Amino acid sequence: MAGVYFSFFSLILIPLSLLLILYIIVRPKPSRIPIKNRHVFITGGSSGIGLALANLCAHHGADVTLLARDVKKLEEAKQSIKLATGRDVKVFSADVRDYDAVSRVVEEAGPIDVLVCNHGVFVPHELADQKVDEIKFMLDVNLMGTFHLIRAALPGMKKVRAEKGPGSIAIMSSQAGQVGIYGYTAYSASKFGLKGLAEALQQEVIADNIHVSLIFPPDTETPGLAEETKRRPQLTSIIAASSGAMKADDVAKKSLDGIQSGSFVVPCNFEGFLLSIATAGLSPQRSYLLAFVEVMTAGIIRLVGLFFQWNWYGSIEKWHSKK
Repeated sequence: MAGVYFSFFSLILIPLSLLLILYIIVRPKPSRIPIKNRHVFITGGSSGIGLALANLCAHHGADVTLLARDVKKLEEAKQSIKLATGRDVKVFSADVRDYDAVSRVVEEAGPIDVLVCNHGVFVPHELADQKVDEIKFMLDVNLMGTFHLIRAALPGMKKVRAEKGPGSIAIMSSQAGQVGIYGYTAYSASKFGLKGLAEALQQEVIADNIHVSLIFPPDTETPGLAEETKRRPQLTSIIAASSGAMKADDVAKKSLDGIQSGSFVVPCNFEGFLLSIATAGLSPQRSYLLAFVEVMTAGIIRLVGLFFQWNWYGSIEKWHSKK
């Protein structure tokens, strides 16, 4: 009987003790990022997820600034947001690969409270056949473009934190930034790089009350996805079929919820949540409850991941045997 009681209390006390330990050690501590009456600066904001997020922030009472390259699309986005929310937005045209141009825009736009680095390009192809210019283009836009935006915005963001409260830097990655997929070699490299950027950056800016969020959407129903699907390798489509596409509005809502809660990792669907556990590594985690889930399920999720890899490599073997 004593052994039964001991086992029973162990089942309760061990998880409770772990929760207590995690409550004490989890860093950074939770924070709430307000949106109303804050300056939200969104790159890639003329269409897709960026435009959906801009609309959502404007609905929440934010002062929104959009940055993109296409002047016509920016004006259309500006008018659509005005029509939907009644709020004016500022728009600027610049290429994120040009640091000087980005710096001028950021200075003219004024101090930023929430910076959303949403820009990105994707040209799917097997590495052996992909042009070097295409690889460099993705790395320059997706990775260096994000460095340019953050570097240009940080001085102004830091200056106003004491006056305006917590700020946020949100970086739009991709589920291809959590796991490599056939045909995504260069794209995944650019998106995996964002994780290292975000983890180190959070340590550098936490004392300034700036909180970093790394967002991992799956395929999203945007004009960009339609173009991508036309040219990506057939084997890529076979492997990627396990993850369904989301609507831009749904990704925008998940993104804004994650930004407002100060979450470092922001998954957008259940598969993304599983990937966030599988790839947690040494990433910061603000929620001790989610940290508990990560610790308790890490082994199981690793096993599930191995089954996915078994399936993917099986598809690759079948594909090449047919060829």
